[in-house]
Amino acid sequence: VQLQAFGGGLVQAGDSLRLSCAASGRTFSGYTVGWFRQAPGKEREFVVAINWSGGSTRYADSVKGRFAISRDNARNTVYLQMNSLKPEDTAVYFCAAKTGWVRLSSADTYDYWGQGTEVTVSS
Repeated sequence: VQLQAFGGGLVQAGDSLRLSCAASGRTFSGYTVGWFRQAPGKEREFVVAINWSGGSTRYADSVKGRFAISRDNARNTVYLQMNSLKPEDTAVYFCAAKTGWVRLSSADTYDYWGQGTEVTVSS
């Protein structure tokens, strides 16, 4: 599976942004997809994951109520709607895919990664 994340940009605090993760190469619908982010000088952290059907999601506490993940398997795409953005959301955002619905926040359990897309939130 090849993944490509896009949609990042420079926004102001309080604004919204939607990231997309487009997959190609293999059937996408069987995979759990997660979003991670890495801020400068910090470790990569888990943001959110969605299961193969879209029926289950898991959010990091820091984004609960502000971010929403969804997927369209017909389009091989997962979306991350980010609302009420804060300067601390500034990071490079990565999408990743794996099979199964365990250890969602562990980056090393994901088999496929896209390149990152940069999100900068100014205060």
